[in-house]
Amino acid sequence: MNRLAIVALILSGLCWGVGFPLGKLAMREVGAGQMIALRFIIAALVALPFALWSREARALFRSPPVLIGGLLYGLAFQVQFEGLARTSVTLAALLVGAMPALIAIGARLLGEQIPRLSWLGVAAATLGAGLIAGRPGDAGSPLGVVLCLLALLVFLAWLFVLRRAPKGGSLMALPAVTVIVAAATMAPAAFLLHGPPPLDLSPRAWAAIAAQGVVCTLIATAAWQYGLARVGSATAGVFVNLEPLIGTLIGVAFFQDRLTLNLGLGGLLILAGSYVVVLGERSAPAADLAHNPVTPT
Repeated sequence: MNRLAIVALILSGLCWGVGFPLGKLAMREVGAGQMIALRFIIAALVALPFALWSREARALFRSPPVLIGGLLYGLAFQVQFEGLARTSVTLAALLVGAMPALIAIGARLLGEQIPRLSWLGVAAATLGAGLIAGRPGDAGSPLGVVLCLLALLVFLAWLFVLRRAPKGGSLMALPAVTVIVAAATMAPAAFLLHGPPPLDLSPRAWAAIAAQGVVCTLIATAAWQYGLARVGSATAGVFVNLEPLIGTLIGVAFFQDRLTLNLGLGGLLILAGSYVVVLGERSAPAADLAHNPVTPT
């Protein structure tokens, strides 16, 4: 097995995992919509050289799947962090663990064959998400839970749209163009709805926003693409679960989130179910859903 690919997948999971805590930290001083707009503007500025580096990369700006994908990408983050504003770090992170189950369901609806073992995982993860959503307790409001789950559906749509996107030549081309398109379409809408963001933020808030844009978006996506191209999707899928795991640990350790019985049991079901979905893919070498990057935060 390619060790460098495994390191890249671990890196992507760790980068995604710190996205929720960093967002919660920044939202102490700025609203969710304004924060996401600033995050994508910073990410787009860093991504610009990669998007303009070659003719193949620049051609991605004329690709309908990339343009639609960029719009969905920004929208997904906007909805997700509106949900995070109404939930705890731990709750929002655990709900992301339902993503492998949603991918399996989406694949089946598109006519792909899903092994029976994977369906058991889907059922467990769905039960876990329902347990958390049904009684989130003081970890968040029902609206926050609904927004977090809705964001996963938008991410799922983004994943399927990007399956039709051209590669763009280099590893960084597609994520770079996606981030720029997301910033160009989503930031003006966020400013219109929420007003211009305050710029007199503390250095801590600016650092959190910048880290989300560069680390949790560009680096995480590029690392995921690199690892996924060198190992099977079943192996890569295991590392997606690092995101809810890291987010939960940070939420409990540093944000005083209370790990209730419902959250703990629901989270375990989501993680266990997602892992079973991944194991089920090993017995079905046919369709692979992860030829393109997936980024839940």
